[in-house]
Amino acid sequence: MTNRILCIGECMVELAPAGDGLLRQGFAGDTFNTAWYLRRLLPAEWQVDYLTAVGDDALSAAMLAFMRAAGIGTRHIATRAGGTPGLYLISVRDGERSFSYWRGQSAARTLAQDAAPLALALAGARVVLFSGITLAILPEADRHRLLAALATARRAGSRIVLDPNLRPRLWAEAGAMRAAITAAAEVADMILPSFDDEQAAFGDPTPEATARRYRQLGASEVVVKNGAGAVHWLDPAGAGRWQPPPAPRIVDTTAAGDSFNAAYICARATGLDPARAIAEGAAVAARVIGAPGALVEIGEGQPP
Repeated sequence: MTNRILCIGECMVELAPAGDGLLRQGFAGDTFNTAWYLRRLLPAEWQVDYLTAVGDDALSAAMLAFMRAAGIGTRHIATRAGGTPGLYLISVRDGERSFSYWRGQSAARTLAQDAAPLALALAGARVVLFSGITLAILPEADRHRLLAALATARRAGSRIVLDPNLRPRLWAEAGAMRAAITAAAEVADMILPSFDDEQAAFGDPTPEATARRYRQLGASEVVVKNGAGAVHWLDPAGAGRWQPPPAPRIVDTTAAGDSFNAAYICARATGLDPARAIAEGAAVAARVIGAPGALVEIGEGQPP
């Protein structure tokens, strides 16, 4: 295994209000946000790669340039002739954000259509991250292909990390979502769910119940995010909870979970125990929600 982390999913074009009826263009997406923060938190000797598919249009070219400028490896990103990236528009009303999406024809939906490039991208990666959104955008056959490739990588020594990131609107029906997430959990070593999502989808009464359910599916390490509440974890060494201090300022909660994931994965990959890793994840997330946007500069290669 090399010091390489591979994040798999969809990066989208983001259009956000910029005042006076104007929009600001950016790029974001759950696993991409985590990759972006990982690159800023990990030591320089670690490589962070992204796996997706983009089009051959100007927006796709700009997206790739943005990734490379951020230090994220793009060699495993496929280009689809005639394809385009997905897009979402942020609307703000009375301080609350809402989102409109255009992703039905996103090239990222084809990221797992070929087994050979998947195997090449996964080979030798120490850590591999994917999410429930990664699964939701894929056709069923491609979803199975991705999970099979992840299972093979796990047997070869990669540590597979899943953020369930449950988004019912992306699925045809709730049962299909639950079945896909359960299948994904069975190939994962570390799972980073959010309790409110899990309670709504699976009926878990407590964060501890969420952690136990995922441990029973085979994950060695489960960390249950819980908004401003206590974060719960469960691993072979035991279980615990950690109450984050109140965030000094809340401006925009976008990417709170994604940035937590990055800081937690970074801390664990560099040898910290779960309690310390959770504290670092919470500290980074608190800084991120104190500024607008998904991608907030937090310093490179530095702990929070």
